[in-house]
Amino acid sequence: MDFTFTEEQQAAVEAAKAVFSGVSPDAVPSPALTQGAVAEEFDRPLWGKLAESDLLSLAIDPQYGGAGLDTIALCLVLRESAKVLARVPLLESSAVAMAVQRYGDAELARELLPAAGLGELVFTVGANGRTGHDPAELAVTARQESGDGGWILDGVQTGVPWAQHADRIAVPAHTGEGRSVLALVPRVHDGITLAEQISTNGERYAEVHLDSVHIEAPAVITAEGAWEWLRELLATGTCALALGLGEGVLAMTSEYTGKREQFGFPIATFQAVAVQAADRYIDLRAMEATLWQAAWRISTGAGGALPLSGDVAVAKIWASDGVRRVVQTAQHLHGGFGADTDYPLHRYHAWAKQLELSLGPAAAHEEALGDLLAAHPLG
Repeated sequence: MDFTFTEEQQAAVEAAKAVFSGVSPDAVPSPALTQGAVAEEFDRPLWGKLAESDLLSLAIDPQYGGAGLDTIALCLVLRESAKVLARVPLLESSAVAMAVQRYGDAELARELLPAAGLGELVFTVGANGRTGHDPAELAVTARQESGDGGWILDGVQTGVPWAQHADRIAVPAHTGEGRSVLALVPRVHDGITLAEQISTNGERYAEVHLDSVHIEAPAVITAEGAWEWLRELLATGTCALALGLGEGVLAMTSEYTGKREQFGFPIATFQAVAVQAADRYIDLRAMEATLWQAAWRISTGAGGALPLSGDVAVAKIWASDGVRRVVQTAQHLHGGFGADTDYPLHRYHAWAKQLELSLGPAAAHEEALGDLLAAHPLG
C-alpha cells in the first residue's frame, strides 16, 4: 500500500507553511489574562494571505475557481495552521463550502463558492446544538411553507465559532418528518440574534437564536445525509487541528528539554523525561494514523467494516485524549516555565482543551463507537 501524499497535496502543505511561517501564536493578548475575548474578530490579514495563496479554494471544484483537491489536502493545511494557533475559520468555512458543493444545487454553488474561494464570503456552522451535548439538528425546527416553498426556522445553536463575522451560518435543523436539513442563514437577517460567548481559548463565539426566521428554498439543502456528512468532516478537521497543535507542542518541549540543564546535563537525557516524551510521540502517531483513515474514507467514499462515522469516532477519541496528554506532559516537562504567560505554551493548552471538547469529548465518541459495534458486529 502507498501511504505517500500526492504532489498536489504536498504542494498545498508547502504553500501553507509559507503562509503560516509569519504567524505568531502570541500576537493577541493571553486568554489567561483577558476578561473577554482576546480580539474582536479573526485574523483578517492572514485570511487575505490564505485567499491569495489559493488555500481557501483548495477543495472547491475548478468550475467554481478552486483547485478541486480533497479532504486529505484540507486536513494537511489545517494541521499546519494549528501549529501556530492560526485564528481563522479555515475549517468551518471550507467544510461548509464542500458541503454546498457536494449536496447543494448548482445555482447555490455558483452563487456562493467563487466568493468563498476568494475569501470574500465566510461561512461558519452551528454544530453544538442547544447545549453542546445534544445532536445539533434537534436544536432547531424547520417547517416548509406552502406558498413560496421557503422554510421557517426556530431554535438555538450554541457555541457557534466566528459567528459575529461570518456572512452565512450553516444551521442544521429537523423537520416534522424527522429528517435533517441544512440552512445557510445570513448573519444579518430578521429573527436572528447573537448572544456573546467566549470560548476556552479566548475567541468570540455566539449563541445563535432563530425566531421564525424565513429562509428561501434555494438556501436550504435538503439532500439526505448532507448534515451528517458535514458533521463528520468537521470532526475530522478538528482531529487535524489537534494533531498539528500536538506536533507543535512536542517540538517546543523537545527544544526546551534539550537546552534545560540539571546536574550539568540536558534534562532530555534523563530516562524519565525521554520516556514521557516517547509516549507522547506514540500518541501523535496514533492520532495521525486514525486521522488519515477517516480523511481517506471521506475523500474516496470507500466502505469498511463500520460506517464512516466509526472511523471518525476512532480518530476523535485519539485526538481528544492524545492532545490532552501531549499538552499536560509538555507542561510537566517545562516545569514552572510552562505556566509563564510570556511563553506561548499556556496558549496551546487552552486551544488543546477547546479542541478536545469540540464536537464531543472522547467519552461521547466511545459511546457512539460502542453503538456502532453493537449494530455492526465484526466477523
